Amino acid sequence: MTTKYNNVYINATGTVTGPYEANGPFSKFYDKSYNDFYFGMPTWEQAESKLIMDSVDVVLSKMGKTRFDIDLYISGDLLNQTVASNYAASNLKIPFMGIYNACATSVEGLTIAANFIDAKQIDDAIVSVSSHNNGAEKQFRYPVEYGGPKRKTTTFTTTGGASAYLSREKSPIKVDSTTIGIVTDLGIKDVYHMGAVMAPAAASTIYNHLVDTGRTIDYYDLVLTGDLGIYGKSILKEYMKTEYNIELNKYDDAASMIFNIDDEPVYAGGSGPACLPLIAYSYIFDMMKNKKYKRVLLVATGALMSQTMVNQKLTIPSIAHAISLEVVE
Repeated sequence: MTTKYNNVYINATGTVTGPYEANGPFSKFYDKSYNDFYFGMPTWEQAESKLIMDSVDVVLSKMGKTRFDIDLYISGDLLNQTVASNYAASNLKIPFMGIYNACATSVEGLTIAANFIDAKQIDDAIVSVSSHNNGAEKQFRYPVEYGGPKRKTTTFTTTGGASAYLSREKSPIKVDSTTIGIVTDLGIKDVYHMGAVMAPAAASTIYNHLVDTGRTIDYYDLVLTGDLGIYGKSILKEYMKTEYNIELNKYDDAASMIFNIDDEPVYAGGSGPACLPLIAYSYIFDMMKNKKYKRVLLVATGALMSQTMVNQKLTIPSIAHAISLEVVE
């Protein structure tokens, strides 16, 4: 399902990262980075909530606004009951929607905000996501202290918080449209190969977006997926060619970009709800503002799993949502 918008813009963003991201190739584009995993907090979960708050503070500062000026706050994360977002929202005191679509949460949130704004039900919104490597590893796989070996196809959860401010106020980056994906399940059970799990969902959403809009893939200067990693990225390109006869030439994957994969112990690259927006809200938006990219399709991908279901030997479903962004001439 694709929705077109008449007058919705992304006016400001805030990106805050942990140490691995700060040592990555795009460190100079982030608004703030920490050199440890605690950020002055007593636990990883509380540290993740701080990431969200910091990214919101960056956005408010850029816009010259306070939290009392914001109509709606939307946020999601990987922790059970989205507690990182809940605790951040309890401090912000803005009308709040907590959301979850795993690593596809960022574009889900942008879609919800864009619909509210385009319908003139609200004037503005802040949309946040976060993830924390140690918190996610503890919840979804093994405690970090366990030190268990992992396969090379494993992705490394990003540590970061990312927020975006949307409104009808004209700015260089306009929200053209969004495409809500369908849940896809090709029968994969390997929790250590999320790229293979999510690539078919990304392919389905990209294809449906093109059909709905009547566009070809060449319409976009860049198609950027979120969390496929170096192996999932290759799978997506092959799958798009085989299943839909579409060549992904102007394409990249945020998970394959965010770390120095050859120099850091990050396996196949990044993952987590913050992975795509950390790259998009910093480096990609800088490229768009400088008009090196004029049309970008962001495709956030999420594996809809839990430790309980994996232990029951069930297959892992996935989802992908897309948002089309264009530079205002």
